[in-house]
Amino acid sequence: MKIKVFTAGGTIDKIYSEEKGTYNFSFGKPAIREIVEEKVKLNFEHDVERLLAKDSLEMTEEDRQLIKKACEEAIANKILITHGTDTMIETAKVLSEIPDKVIILTGASQPYKFRESDAEFNIGVAIGALNVLDKGVYIVMNGRVYEWDKCQKIDSGHFVEK
Repeated sequence: MKIKVFTAGGTIDKIYSEEKGTYNFSFGKPAIREIVEEKVKLNFEHDVERLLAKDSLEMTEEDRQLIKKACEEAIANKILITHGTDTMIETAKVLSEIPDKVIILTGASQPYKFRESDAEFNIGVAIGALNVLDKGVYIVMNGRVYEWDKCQKIDSGHFVEK
């Protein structure tokens, strides 16, 4: 198995610093790179590529087309995308036009660097799901795998079936 991983930013990759009583954020090294290259030794080929480092609320249609083009051009037919949860479904809709690939979008409700983060769990579930899913676009959050058009976000990183 070979998977291609694209990172697009979102809370999962944010680094927060407190200055003068307010929180400012920037994007650090992609969380998935640290997880799959330093913590877990995956036993299959994988490649991680950062496409964007944006809060998903700031994503544009051009950003989504960039992600789509990268997925279309990827040699691997199993793709994992780390993405902000606020507009994950909008990006999934754009990607749903791509045939013959398994594409999973995942993220986190808290930055990977936070102790309470669900980042590692969500990435683990997503990688496991890539092994068994049929072609299509999926959202993986909170221990669940959702078809992209059969779920909705209800609050800070939590999704449910609709």
